[in-house]
Amino acid sequence: MIEAVLWDNDGILVDSEALFFDLTRRFFAEAGLVLEEKYWGLEYLGNAKHSYEIALELGLTPELAGPLLDRRNEAFVDRIRKPVTLMPKVRETIEALYGQVRLGIVTGSPRDKLELMHGPEGLLDRFEVIVTDNEVTNPKPHPEPYLKALEMLGIEPGQCLAVEDSRRGLDSAHAAGIACVVVPNALTRVQSFECAYAVEADASGVLKHIHALNSGGRG
Repeated sequence: MIEAVLWDNDGILVDSEALFFDLTRRFFAEAGLVLEEKYWGLEYLGNAKHSYEIALELGLTPELAGPLLDRRNEAFVDRIRKPVTLMPKVRETIEALYGQVRLGIVTGSPRDKLELMHGPEGLLDRFEVIVTDNEVTNPKPHPEPYLKALEMLGIEPGQCLAVEDSRRGLDSAHAAGIACVVVPNALTRVQSFECAYAVEADASGVLKHIHALNSGGRG
């Protein structure tokens, strides 16, 4: 019986991954670096490489990489002070699930950035538990973020479903023993999702799997 659904945030609830990539590509271009969408999707979002590591791989010196990324980070915080667009079908899906199952967020973002992204009109009041980068020692793809959410909810892995957009998040959920529905976005669709419970085009696809699992079948 599925009692809870645990959602990633960036690229699943809000379209922040596209904003972050566009800013990174712009700042890299100013330094003479060409950042390809596929490379970012595979290495940063899939293989969990840090921006600094990618900057060095593309030819930037350590002396220039740090200050450039500091400026990128400042620009990103300034941008998310304005509304960040929700991903397709997210609001309708969360509202359909609210009150039917328990809802949580498991994200690699710090809590202050999460709150900025959603703003006063966001969805955060719909979530019973929120696990951010501030609450864990080992980020995704380590299972700790999901294990922390399970502990907070007081449930077992088989009683919940995870929703992720990347292999990094999928690996985290899978390592915690949680079935994961993947909803790839424009940046993460280049990745492979072999251990996913299902792959869906948008957030609303999660609904049929919850119904099927709670009816004793599979969506």
